[in-house]
Amino acid sequence: MAAVVGIAGWPRPLVRVMETLLVAGCYYAAGRLGLLRHLVVEGAVVSPMWPPTGVAVACLLILGPRCVPGIALGALLVVVSLSPLQPSALGIVAGNTAAPVCAYLLLRAVGFRTDLSRLRDGLSLVFLGALTAMLISAGVGVGMAVLTGDLASDRFWPVWLAWWAGDAMGVVLVTPLILLLYRARWPPSRARWPEAAALVLVVGAAVPTITQSPAGLQFLVFPLLIWAALRFQLAGSLPCALFASVTATVAATDRSGSFARLTDIEVMTKLQAFNGVMGLTALLLSAVITEQRNTRRSVERACQELVEALQHLSAGESARKRPFEEGEH
Repeated sequence: MAAVVGIAGWPRPLVRVMETLLVAGCYYAAGRLGLLRHLVVEGAVVSPMWPPTGVAVACLLILGPRCVPGIALGALLVVVSLSPLQPSALGIVAGNTAAPVCAYLLLRAVGFRTDLSRLRDGLSLVFLGALTAMLISAGVGVGMAVLTGDLASDRFWPVWLAWWAGDAMGVVLVTPLILLLYRARWPPSRARWPEAAALVLVVGAAVPTITQSPAGLQFLVFPLLIWAALRFQLAGSLPCALFASVTATVAATDRSGSFARLTDIEVMTKLQAFNGVMGLTALLLSAVITEQRNTRRSVERACQELVEALQHLSAGESARKRPFEEGEH
Protein backbone atom coordinates (compact mmCIF):
# COMPACT_ATOMS: atom_id res chain seq x y z
CA MET A 1 0.00 0.00 0.00
CA ALA A 2 1.19 3.51 -0.72
CA ALA A 3 2.10 5.61 2.30
CA VAL A 4 -0.32 8.32 3.31
CA VAL A 5 1.31 11.59 2.37
CA GLY A 6 1.05 14.63 4.59
CA ILE A 7 2.45 18.13 4.52
CA ALA A 8 5.26 18.78 2.04
CA GLY A 9 5.21 15.16 0.86
CA TRP A 10 6.09 13.70 4.27
CA PRO A 11 4.23 10.62 5.52
CA ARG A 12 1.38 11.63 7.80
CA PRO A 13 2.62 9.55 10.78
CA LEU A 14 5.95 11.36 10.60
CA VAL A 15 4.14 14.71 10.53
CA ARG A 16 2.20 13.71 13.65
CA VAL A 17 5.41 12.73 15.43
CA MET A 18 7.04 16.03 14.48
CA GLU A 19 3.99 17.96 15.72
CA THR A 20 4.07 16.06 19.01
CA LEU A 21 7.76 16.79 19.52
CA LEU A 22 7.29 20.44 18.58
CA VAL A 23 4.42 20.89 21.04
CA ALA A 24 6.39 19.09 23.75
CA GLY A 25 9.43 21.25 23.08
CA CYS A 26 7.41 24.47 23.23
CA TYR A 27 5.73 23.34 26.46
CA TYR A 28 9.07 22.43 28.03
CA ALA A 29 10.71 25.70 26.95
CA ALA A 30 7.79 27.68 28.36
CA GLY A 31 8.06 25.70 31.58
CA ARG A 32 11.74 26.49 31.95
CA LEU A 33 10.98 30.18 31.41
CA GLY A 34 8.24 30.04 34.03
CA LEU A 35 10.62 28.49 36.54
CA LEU A 36 13.11 31.33 36.20
CA ARG A 37 10.94 33.44 38.50
CA HIS A 38 9.03 31.88 41.38
CA LEU A 39 7.63 32.69 44.80
CA VAL A 40 7.35 30.67 47.99
CA VAL A 41 3.85 30.29 49.44
CA GLU A 42 3.48 28.32 52.67
CA GLY A 43 6.76 26.55 51.95
CA ALA A 44 5.74 25.56 48.40
CA VAL A 45 7.46 26.96 45.31
CA VAL A 46 4.94 28.32 42.78
CA SER A 47 5.21 30.32 39.58
CA PRO A 48 3.20 33.59 39.53
CA MET A 49 2.57 33.03 35.83
CA TRP A 50 2.85 29.55 34.33
CA PRO A 51 3.31 30.00 30.55
CA PRO A 52 2.95 26.28 29.61
CA THR A 53 -0.79 26.38 30.28
CA GLY A 54 -1.15 29.19 27.76
CA VAL A 55 0.99 27.29 25.25
CA ALA A 56 -1.05 24.12 25.73
CA VAL A 57 -4.43 25.83 25.28
CA ALA A 58 -3.21 27.70 22.20
CA CYS A 59 -1.85 24.49 20.64
CA LEU A 60 -5.18 22.75 21.22
CA LEU A 61 -7.10 25.62 19.65
CA ILE A 62 -4.79 25.64 16.62
CA LEU A 63 -4.01 21.94 16.09
CA GLY A 64 -6.89 20.24 17.87
CA PRO A 65 -6.85 17.17 20.14
CA ARG A 66 -4.02 15.51 18.23
CA CYS A 67 -1.51 17.63 20.19
CA VAL A 68 -2.56 16.14 23.55
CA PRO A 69 0.37 13.64 23.55
CA GLY A 70 2.77 16.52 23.01
CA ILE A 71 1.30 18.42 25.96
CA ALA A 72 1.58 15.35 28.19
CA LEU A 73 5.16 14.73 27.07
CA GLY A 74 6.12 18.35 27.67
CA ALA A 75 4.54 18.32 31.14
CA LEU A 76 6.41 15.10 31.93
CA LEU A 77 9.72 16.62 30.83
CA VAL A 78 9.16 19.67 33.05
CA VAL A 79 8.33 17.51 36.07
CA VAL A 80 11.30 15.18 35.49
CA SER A 81 13.64 18.16 35.19
CA LEU A 82 12.66 19.21 38.73
CA SER A 83 12.70 15.90 40.60
CA PRO A 84 12.97 12.13 40.02
CA LEU A 85 9.91 10.52 38.50
CA GLN A 86 7.47 9.40 41.20
CA PRO A 87 3.80 8.34 41.23
CA SER A 88 2.83 11.81 42.43
CA ALA A 89 4.58 13.30 39.40
CA LEU A 90 2.37 11.28 37.08
CA GLY A 91 -0.68 12.75 38.80
CA ILE A 92 0.66 16.27 38.25
CA VAL A 93 1.30 15.48 34.58
CA ALA A 94 -2.26 14.17 34.25
CA GLY A 95 -3.69 17.32 35.85
CA ASN A 96 -1.56 19.63 33.73
CA THR A 97 -2.74 17.79 30.61
CA ALA A 98 -6.41 17.52 31.57
CA ALA A 99 -6.80 21.21 32.41
CA PRO A 100 -5.92 22.54 28.91
CA VAL A 101 -8.05 19.82 27.34
CA CYS A 102 -10.96 20.90 29.53
CA ALA A 103 -10.37 24.52 28.50
CA TYR A 104 -10.38 23.50 24.84
CA LEU A 105 -13.65 21.57 25.19
CA LEU A 106 -15.36 24.38 27.09
CA LEU A 107 -14.28 26.97 24.51
CA ARG A 108 -15.44 24.81 21.63
CA ALA A 109 -18.79 24.28 23.32
CA VAL A 110 -19.48 28.04 23.37
CA GLY A 111 -18.34 28.67 19.77
CA PHE A 112 -15.04 30.36 20.61
CA ARG A 113 -13.26 32.10 17.72
CA THR A 114 -9.48 32.21 17.71
CA ASP A 115 -9.38 35.70 16.22
CA LEU A 116 -10.81 37.07 19.50
CA SER A 117 -12.84 39.60 17.53
CA ARG A 118 -15.85 39.45 19.85
CA LEU A 119 -16.33 40.36 23.47
CA ARG A 120 -17.81 36.94 24.16
CA ASP A 121 -14.57 35.33 22.95
CA GLY A 122 -12.53 37.32 25.45
CA LEU A 123 -14.95 36.55 28.26
CA SER A 124 -14.99 32.86 27.35
CA LEU A 125 -11.21 32.63 27.36
CA VAL A 126 -10.93 34.32 30.76
CA PHE A 127 -13.81 32.72 32.64
CA LEU A 128 -13.93 29.29 30.99
CA GLY A 129 -10.47 28.67 29.58
CA ALA A 130 -8.54 30.22 32.46
CA LEU A 131 -10.51 30.53 35.69
CA THR A 132 -12.66 27.41 35.34
CA ALA A 133 -10.48 24.86 33.54
CA MET A 134 -7.37 25.61 35.58
CA LEU A 135 -9.18 24.48 38.72
CA ILE A 136 -8.28 20.97 37.56
CA SER A 137 -4.52 21.40 37.37
CA ALA A 138 -4.36 23.28 40.67
CA GLY A 139 -6.60 20.78 42.45
CA VAL A 140 -4.75 17.73 41.16
CA GLY A 141 -1.28 19.19 41.67
CA VAL A 142 -1.78 20.42 45.23
CA GLY A 143 -3.91 17.40 46.08
CA MET A 144 -1.10 15.04 45.07
CA ALA A 145 1.34 17.04 47.20
CA VAL A 146 -0.94 16.63 50.21
CA LEU A 147 -1.53 12.91 49.58
CA THR A 148 2.20 12.18 49.32
CA GLY A 149 2.99 14.17 52.46
CA ASP A 150 4.99 16.85 50.65
CA LEU A 151 2.52 19.49 51.82
CA ALA A 152 0.61 19.76 55.08
CA SER A 153 -3.15 19.59 54.68
CA ASP A 154 -3.67 22.89 56.51
CA ARG A 155 -1.63 24.63 53.79
CA PHE A 156 -3.75 23.29 50.95
CA TRP A 157 -5.84 26.38 50.19
CA PRO A 158 -3.10 29.07 50.07
CA VAL A 159 -0.93 26.90 47.83
CA TRP A 160 -3.92 25.85 45.71
CA LEU A 161 -4.92 29.50 45.21
CA ALA A 162 -1.38 30.48 44.14
CA TRP A 163 -1.12 27.48 41.78
CA TRP A 164 -4.53 28.17 40.24
CA ALA A 165 -3.80 31.88 39.76
CA GLY A 166 -0.46 31.14 38.09
CA ASP A 167 -2.01 28.66 35.66
CA ALA A 168 -4.89 31.03 34.90
CA MET A 169 -2.52 33.92 34.21
CA GLY A 170 -0.67 31.74 31.73
CA VAL A 171 -3.87 31.28 29.74
CA VAL A 172 -4.96 34.91 29.98
CA LEU A 173 -1.61 36.40 28.94
CA VAL A 174 0.06 33.77 26.74
CA THR A 175 -2.75 32.04 24.82
CA PRO A 176 -4.10 35.20 23.10
CA LEU A 177 -0.59 36.25 22.10
CA ILE A 178 0.14 32.89 20.45
CA LEU A 179 -3.21 32.98 18.64
CA LEU A 180 -2.40 36.50 17.47
CA LEU A 181 1.02 35.47 16.16
CA TYR A 182 -0.51 32.46 14.41
CA ARG A 183 -2.92 34.71 12.49
CA ALA A 184 -0.45 37.54 11.87
CA ARG A 185 0.40 38.54 8.32
CA TRP A 186 3.77 40.03 7.36
CA PRO A 187 4.62 42.72 6.61
CA PRO A 188 2.13 44.90 8.51
CA SER A 189 0.99 48.25 7.18
CA ARG A 190 3.92 50.67 7.20
CA ALA A 191 1.63 53.62 7.81
CA ARG A 192 1.40 52.62 11.51
CA TRP A 193 5.10 51.99 12.09
CA PRO A 194 6.02 55.44 13.52
CA GLU A 195 3.27 55.28 16.14
CA ALA A 196 4.07 51.63 16.91
CA ALA A 197 7.74 52.50 17.38
CA ALA A 198 6.79 55.38 19.69
CA LEU A 199 4.58 53.04 21.72
CA VAL A 200 7.37 50.47 22.03
CA LEU A 201 9.85 53.11 23.19
CA VAL A 202 7.48 54.62 25.73
CA VAL A 203 6.38 51.26 27.13
CA GLY A 204 9.96 49.94 27.20
CA ALA A 205 11.16 52.94 29.16
CA ALA A 206 8.19 53.64 31.42
CA VAL A 207 6.94 50.19 32.49
CA PRO A 208 10.16 48.98 34.21
CA THR A 209 10.41 52.32 36.01
CA ILE A 210 6.80 52.11 37.15
CA THR A 211 6.95 48.49 38.35
CA GLN A 212 10.24 49.06 40.19
CA SER A 213 9.02 52.23 41.88
CA PRO A 214 8.67 51.91 45.67
CA ALA A 215 5.74 54.33 45.59
CA GLY A 216 3.32 51.71 44.22
CA LEU A 217 2.58 53.43 40.91
CA GLN A 218 1.51 50.34 38.96
CA PHE A 219 -1.77 52.03 37.98
CA LEU A 220 0.24 54.29 35.65
CA VAL A 221 0.65 51.33 33.31
CA PHE A 222 -3.02 51.41 32.39
CA PRO A 223 -2.94 54.61 30.27
CA LEU A 224 -0.25 52.95 28.15
CA LEU A 225 -2.34 49.81 27.91
CA ILE A 226 -5.39 51.81 26.84
CA TRP A 227 -3.31 53.62 24.20
CA ALA A 228 -2.09 50.29 22.85
CA ALA A 229 -5.60 48.82 22.79
CA LEU A 230 -7.25 51.82 21.16
CA ARG A 231 -4.69 52.16 18.39
CA PHE A 232 -3.54 48.59 17.77
CA GLN A 233 -6.12 46.36 19.51
CA LEU A 234 -4.75 42.94 20.47
CA ALA A 235 -1.51 43.45 18.55
CA GLY A 236 -0.66 46.33 20.87
CA SER A 237 -2.38 45.55 24.16
CA LEU A 238 -1.29 41.92 24.57
CA PRO A 239 2.49 42.48 24.26
CA CYS A 240 2.15 45.53 26.50
CA ALA A 241 0.27 43.56 29.17
CA LEU A 242 2.71 40.64 28.99
CA PHE A 243 5.72 42.95 29.28
CA ALA A 244 4.18 44.72 32.27
CA SER A 245 3.40 41.37 33.88
CA VAL A 246 6.96 40.11 33.38
CA THR A 247 8.53 43.27 34.81
CA ALA A 248 6.14 43.20 37.77
CA THR A 249 7.00 39.54 38.36
CA VAL A 250 10.70 40.38 38.34
CA ALA A 251 10.11 43.13 40.89
CA ALA A 252 8.02 40.79 43.05
CA THR A 253 10.49 37.92 43.02
CA ASP A 254 13.37 40.33 43.75
CA ARG A 255 11.32 41.96 46.52
CA SER A 256 12.03 45.38 45.05
CA GLY A 257 9.89 48.44 44.48
CA SER A 258 6.47 48.33 46.11
CA PHE A 259 6.89 44.58 46.80
CA ALA A 260 9.62 45.18 49.37
CA ARG A 261 8.83 44.44 53.02
CA LEU A 262 5.71 42.42 52.13
CA THR A 263 4.99 38.90 53.31
CA ASP A 264 4.94 35.99 50.86
CA ILE A 265 1.14 35.95 50.75
CA GLU A 266 0.95 39.72 50.30
CA VAL A 267 3.46 39.63 47.43
CA MET A 268 1.54 36.87 45.65
CA THR A 269 -1.81 38.59 46.18
CA LYS A 270 -0.61 41.98 44.97
CA LEU A 271 1.21 40.54 41.96
CA GLN A 272 -1.65 38.31 40.84
CA ALA A 273 -4.16 41.12 41.24
CA PHE A 274 -2.01 43.34 39.03
CA ASN A 275 -1.42 40.62 36.42
CA GLY A 276 -5.07 39.62 36.36
CA VAL A 277 -6.37 43.15 35.90
CA MET A 278 -3.74 43.82 33.23
CA GLY A 279 -4.62 40.71 31.25
CA LEU A 280 -8.36 41.22 31.62
CA THR A 281 -8.16 44.86 30.56
CA ALA A 282 -5.97 44.13 27.54
CA LEU A 283 -8.10 41.24 26.33
CA LEU A 284 -11.58 42.62 26.88
CA LEU A 285 -10.88 46.23 25.86
CA SER A 286 -9.27 45.10 22.62
CA ALA A 287 -12.14 42.68 21.95
CA VAL A 288 -14.73 45.42 22.49
CA ILE A 289 -12.89 47.83 20.17
CA THR A 290 -12.44 45.16 17.49
CA GLU A 291 -16.09 44.13 17.71
CA GLN A 292 -17.28 47.72 17.40
CA ARG A 293 -15.04 48.32 14.39
CA ASN A 294 -16.26 45.16 12.70
CA THR A 295 -19.87 46.17 13.38
CA ARG A 296 -19.24 49.63 11.94
CA ARG A 297 -17.67 48.13 8.82
CA SER A 298 -20.65 45.80 8.41
CA VAL A 299 -23.08 48.71 8.71
CA GLU A 300 -21.08 50.79 6.24
CA ARG A 301 -20.96 47.85 3.82
CA ALA A 302 -24.71 47.31 4.14
CA CYS A 303 -25.37 51.01 3.55
CA GLN A 304 -23.14 50.99 0.47
CA GLU A 305 -24.95 47.95 -0.90
CA LEU A 306 -28.30 49.64 -0.23
CA VAL A 307 -27.19 52.78 -2.07
CA GLU A 308 -26.03 50.71 -5.03
CA ALA A 309 -29.33 48.81 -5.06
CA LEU A 310 -31.33 52.07 -5.00
CA GLN A 311 -29.22 53.48 -7.81
CA HIS A 312 -29.81 50.31 -9.82
CA LEU A 313 -33.57 50.51 -9.24
CA SER A 314 -33.62 54.19 -10.17
CA ALA A 315 -31.75 53.47 -13.39
CA GLY A 316 -34.18 50.67 -14.25
CA GLU A 317 -37.19 52.87 -13.51
CA SER A 318 -35.80 55.63 -15.74
CA ALA A 319 -35.23 53.11 -18.53
CA ARG A 320 -38.85 51.94 -18.33
CA LYS A 321 -40.26 55.47 -18.33
CA ARG A 322 -38.23 56.63 -21.35
CA PRO A 323 -40.01 54.48 -24.03
CA PHE A 324 -43.39 55.41 -22.59
CA GLU A 325 -42.63 59.13 -22.80
CA GLU A 326 -41.30 58.76 -26.36
CA GLY A 327 -44.52 56.98 -27.37
CA GLU A 328 -46.62 59.88 -26.13
CA HIS A 329 -44.73 62.25 -28.35
